[in-house]
Amino acid sequence: MTPQLQQAIKLLQLSNLELAAFVETELEENPLLEREDAIMSDDGDGDAAPEAPANDAGDAATLSSREEISTQDAPLDSNYENVFPDDPFRGAGTGTTATRGNSDDLPGIEQTQASEVTLREHLTEQLDMSIEDPMDRLVGRALIDSLDDRGYLSTGVDELAEQLGCEAAQVAKVLDILQGFEPTGLFARNLIECFSLQLAERDRLDPAMQAMLENLELLAKHDMAGLRRACGVDEEDLADMLGELRTLDPKPASSFDGGTVEYISADVMMRPKQGGGWEIELNNDTLPRVLVNRAYYAEISEHAQAKDEKAFVQEKFQSANWLVRALDQRARTILKVSTEIVRRQDAFFRHGVTHLKPLVLADVAEAVKLHESTISRVTTNKYMATPRGLFELKYFFTTAISSTDGEEAHSAESVRHRIKLLIDNESPKAILSDDKIVKILREDGVDIARRTVAKYRDSLKIPSSVERRRMKRATA
Repeated sequence: MTPQLQQAIKLLQLSNLELAAFVETELEENPLLEREDAIMSDDGDGDAAPEAPANDAGDAATLSSREEISTQDAPLDSNYENVFPDDPFRGAGTGTTATRGNSDDLPGIEQTQASEVTLREHLTEQLDMSIEDPMDRLVGRALIDSLDDRGYLSTGVDELAEQLGCEAAQVAKVLDILQGFEPTGLFARNLIECFSLQLAERDRLDPAMQAMLENLELLAKHDMAGLRRACGVDEEDLADMLGELRTLDPKPASSFDGGTVEYISADVMMRPKQGGGWEIELNNDTLPRVLVNRAYYAEISEHAQAKDEKAFVQEKFQSANWLVRALDQRARTILKVSTEIVRRQDAFFRHGVTHLKPLVLADVAEAVKLHESTISRVTTNKYMATPRGLFELKYFFTTAISSTDGEEAHSAESVRHRIKLLIDNESPKAILSDDKIVKILREDGVDIARRTVAKYRDSLKIPSSVERRRMKRATA
């Protein structure tokens, strides 16, 4: 694998923030690179740029930035084309991209990536360790993405449930788990809940302290006599309670990662198309747009006399052209993969999380004629804004369970959700055994084994039918 191919693949797997940092470094290192707006403003003098060398594909990327899907079963309609002689994202590992010169002079992409773990990464790691069910993880990631800069939840439970097409009870259950994450106080919906979470973690949320939280307006008015009466404590106890209140953090996100919540910007925008179907386009606000300043290249080429000077100018010119092409190819690849994902997961966007279809990397790779490893890179740290919220592209990949009637397979996540709904709605007098659940699902066209039902039930932390029967008898 050539250094140029390695660099192109690394570009593909960067998030838009990491990419922007890398491009910023390239702009500082290469005098022939310009931001698009800068070079456009410099073209007003009418000077003609020199002809490009024969092997040059142009100094600006022309992006096919929008795709449309008319129906769920419509074929992928893409104007995707290879910018490189050998498409580096096909995973072939042969051939070269445009000659880039000595790659040892290039700053490593790793140098542009943040060394500190962000709050979102910190929470996502806790989420993956705490929740096994993929559907609950999807809800959890949506909750994480809903945090504001204080660490408070900016989206209501009902609103988020409507976006995801699931029950509010499921969102509330996941939220309850996330409110136990560190730093304590995150995912609160207001100041009182934020303080309550921190006090409960310290085992200090007694009735008196709860009464103080419910009467913070008296504290704001400095009405200490009224506050003592509301809390039912004397002056000394009130002083102790106020001292403890001062140790709480009203903005728990500020205690992590320099107080900054990492906001996610969508790489791809998806919206309903008039008349049906979907429109998918790149988010141009997140795309670094750089051009090769040909006028400056002509000027310094003319004055370069020494051999090493000419080599330097040529290397920078080739380097600039390479970056423009790589950015264009990266954008086109993201658009193409996103379009295929939307086409295959149309039912999810129309009906909600229970309609996720089975999808693996190989399915998309075959459809868009790219390597599986490329699909993996494209779908990591790339986000799509949809009518149901902001999702990482990798969310839409789920394992499959066969259909009993030979029809389309079922998503493992949707089957797991159906098992949960069956058990949630079972009658105390008719507890469903795993065998009974298998029978019900098979009648609905889901070909599933008893051990798979047991595995999914265990992943949902649902007791066996014997244990559930015993528990419901005890509470009857």
